[in-house]
Parts: sequence; C-alpha cells; structure tokens
Amino acid sequence: MLQRILGPQSSLRNASLLISKKTSFPLPHFQKRSIHRVPQLAHDAYFKKNGVPDLLSPAAFDFAWTQYQALLVDKLNLLTQDTVDADAKPGELLAKYSRRREMASLFNYASMAHNNHFFFNCLSPIRTEIPEAFAVTIADSGSSIESMKLDFLATANAMFGPGFVWLCSPYPTAYSRRQSVDMATHEPGPHRHNDYAGFMGEFSRNQKTMAPGAIDIQPILCVNTWEHVWLMDYGIGGKADYLERWWDSINWEVVVDNYNAVPVRNQTQPQANSHRSISVL
Repeated sequence: MLQRILGPQSSLRNASLLISKKTSFPLPHFQKRSIHRVPQLAHDAYFKKNGVPDLLSPAAFDFAWTQYQALLVDKLNLLTQDTVDADAKPGELLAKYSRRREMASLFNYASMAHNNHFFFNCLSPIRTEIPEAFAVTIADSGSSIESMKLDFLATANAMFGPGFVWLCSPYPTAYSRRQSVDMATHEPGPHRHNDYAGFMGEFSRNQKTMAPGAIDIQPILCVNTWEHVWLMDYGIGGKADYLERWWDSINWEVVVDNYNAVPVRNQTQPQANSHRSISVL
C-alpha cells in the first residue's frame, strides 16, 4: 500500500491531469531575466570564423571565449537574479565583493568574466606596432620594450597554475611588495606585525576604500594563462610558445587607449603623463 502511494508515477499522473483539465486560474510561469550578456568584441565576427590568427584556432577561440564567457555570464545571472546586483557590471561586482568571504562565488565569476573579456579585447587580427610615444613611456619607466616583454612573458610562464598577468599603471613598484600573510583570506584576530602596514593594515588610511592587501593600480593589458585557453592548440608543454604568439597578437592601440584612460593622480596638470609609469604585475 505504501509503495503504491509513494510510487513515482502518481505525481506524474496528477500533473498530467492538472494540465489537461481546464482551470479557472493561470498556471505559474517561470521566467529568467538575463541582464548579464556576453560582450561583443571589436573583431568578434572575424575571430569566430577564423580564430585569432597565429594564436588561437577557431575551435580554441570558441571554447575559450564564446562558450566559456557564456558560462560565466550564466553564473552571474543566476547569482544576481532579483538582487540589487542584477545589472551591475562584472568589474563593479569584483570590486564590491573583494572583501566579502561569503560572496566568494560571485566575486570569482565576476572577476573571471571581467578579466577574460579584458584579455580577448586586447587581441588583434593583424600585427600592430607599439606607438612611438608609448615606447618612450616604457623607456621612462626604467625599462625597454624588449626587457618588458621578457619580464612579462617570464612572469606568465612561471605561474604554476591558472591566472592572469597584467601590465599596470601607475604603480611602479607593485611587483616588489612583500606580504607574509594572505590578507584576502586570513581570519580577523589578534593584531599581527603587518596589520598596520601600508595598504594592508586594518587601520590604514585605505581600509575603507580598498581590500586588505590591495594596491592602487589600473591594468592596461593582460594575458590569460588558464589552461583551457592554450592547451587545445599548444598541448601540454606549449605554454611558452602560446605566450610568444600572444605578444605578437596584442592590439597596442587598445593598450594605449587603456593607458590614456587611467586618471592621473597627484598632479595638477591632467595631461602631464610623463611621471606615470607602468609595471608587470
């Protein structure tokens, strides 16, 4: 008797009867709003058909951008549906929840969506040259184009695991900072020796505006080292080759636009960019 009552077919029959009968009340209609959408790349149509020349095949581009970005967008829509964050941009969400451990899932998807878009948006279907004025800026930062490239690619190749490497402005010594405690994950407790230091301290002047361990930078270029981007085309040991080819696929016009869009801090003349510097982080 109990088996007959709990049999799985019973609920299906009841549902069928409910749908087939004429009812005087409307059945519930579930609708999903999709506020977050996959952004349109400048060369989206070309990349979908041809891939990124000399960098990614059409299949690899489809996997790393079209499919993966769609997954990230779907996750963001699911996590923000019917909340105040439903129409917030991924970059806004990652900044908003960078300190909130309970919002780690939303932060991770927003951060990945933002940086994956950032990476693909800086790619070009044809090789572009570094503008002369920007090359001068690089030299004024105490580097050369060749040494910056070597530093950038060596840093990305040395990463053990997935992530992103940025070219940043205007924080010239960000790569040299030391941090013995992961301030993004450590639990609040008795004060430690570095709790009061610089940007990281609980009582530092930036505590209300920046996450623990944060630094004041603005990325202007990034490379994606996640394996799903390069493994399909380059194989297990092909990361270094992928990075070399990526360097030749950078859209330097976009990079310069990103650089010029960075607000100039601590200067009375906004157009005086000569004191700004760039660094790998």
